[in-house]
Amino acid sequence: MTKTKKKKQTEKLYCPYCGRMAVLRPAKHVYGSRNLDSGNYLYVCSGYPSCDSYIGVHKKTMRPMGTLANGDLRHKRIEAHRALNKVVQAGVMTKHGAYIWLQNRLCLREKDMHIGMFSEYRCEETIRECNALMEQYVKTNRTSSCEKKTMAA
Repeated sequence: MTKTKKKKQTEKLYCPYCGRMAVLRPAKHVYGSRNLDSGNYLYVCSGYPSCDSYIGVHKKTMRPMGTLANGDLRHKRIEAHRALNKVVQAGVMTKHGAYIWLQNRLCLREKDMHIGMFSEYRCEETIRECNALMEQYVKTNRTSSCEKKTMAA
């Protein structure tokens, strides 16, 4: 049996929903048997599970990846990441370029351009901006390919 080294809590975080302090816990505390990586940790509201607020941490530094979020906000952040990933996967721009573009569209400072810090409103704005960009991209590319076919004929 291997001994697991206990991780040290590096941050003092408070839950934005109930005001309790967040505690550094192995991800297994929340995910149970669904935990895919035993090395993952979360900051979890000390009121968990009645207060369903938590955030993942960076493995090397054990610093939070954003602010504590309840289920609704976590879902919105996932949707925002997916919308931004569609832009990158479609080849519209690189990941770095997409973050700079979004930072400018949302009028954010570089240090504030992290989806893990976003509110539901910012997530909705991110999704809206990404969807609008993708619509424009598809429309432009469709027109270009139609023009190319017409010219070739």
